[in-house]
Amino acid sequence: MRRKNIYILLMTILPWLTLPLIGRKVVKRFLPGTLFMSVYLIIEGLIAEKKKWWRFHYPVKPNVIGEFPLIIGPFFIGSLWIFKFTFGKFKIYQVINLLIDYIFIYGLLNILEKIGYVSLMKMSKFRLSLLFLVKTFFMYGFQVIYEKYFRYKSI
Repeated sequence: MRRKNIYILLMTILPWLTLPLIGRKVVKRFLPGTLFMSVYLIIEGLIAEKKKWWRFHYPVKPNVIGEFPLIIGPFFIGSLWIFKFTFGKFKIYQVINLLIDYIFIYGLLNILEKIGYVSLMKMSKFRLSLLFLVKTFFMYGFQVIYEKYFRYKSI
């Protein structure tokens, strides 16, 4: 159990160590899209828990969804990095997201299952990859709409 705690803690904290490298303007610019998708993921996690799509065996705290460390760690910071290098280049954005999703689903997810953090129940890896793909469109679309209506100055 102790080893799992260390893995989860590292998975949550290590991405945040790269935040200063992203740059303040980039964070400010892409924070709305990243926050939108983070809230979406929390809601999705609540739905997934009820529908038994997947199960997180690691209780972070009572009444906190198990995927919360993934959302606030690698997803949140990773989204800022991806937006920094690909926003405005939708095809590259999609390719990078497909690659990262593939690595997560067919690599990291196996490790997380081995350490007993998560297991897929009623959701196949293929369906999970489709769900991830849909979310990339939502996040990019939200950011495009946000920038259109709030006219953020280009970096």
